[in-house]
Amino acid sequence: MVKAYELRGLSKEELLKTLGDLRKEKSDLAVAKVTGGAASKIAKIKTVRKNIARVLTVHNQQQKESIRRAAAGQKYLPKDLRMKKTRAIRLAMTKEEKKIKTLKQTKKLRHFPQRKYAIKC
Repeated sequence: MVKAYELRGLSKEELLKTLGDLRKEKSDLAVAKVTGGAASKIAKIKTVRKNIARVLTVHNQQQKESIRRAAAGQKYLPKDLRMKKTRAIRLAMTKEEKKIKTLKQTKKLRHFPQRKYAIKC
């Protein structure tokens, strides 16, 4: 079984070589299953599939991290690296945008301030 922390230390070429080996092993096991191979080989298919998924996961994480490093100083991030959130949250106004008042609002507040009443006791 392949461990993810072991895979993280490997280079891209080594990961792809491991992936190729695992895929070859999976195809061999599939042939063994069809031809009526041993039960141990049939049971091993699941672990090989999981190992392939682990290798692909680590490979994709490394790729994304290298793209992140390349795009670090740029003005805009690629869309797949931006925060997903929800459409409503992404399109919502920022705090600064909410604070801004229109010219009409500022004039109205200047000319008609809120009145202060002294309460008689």
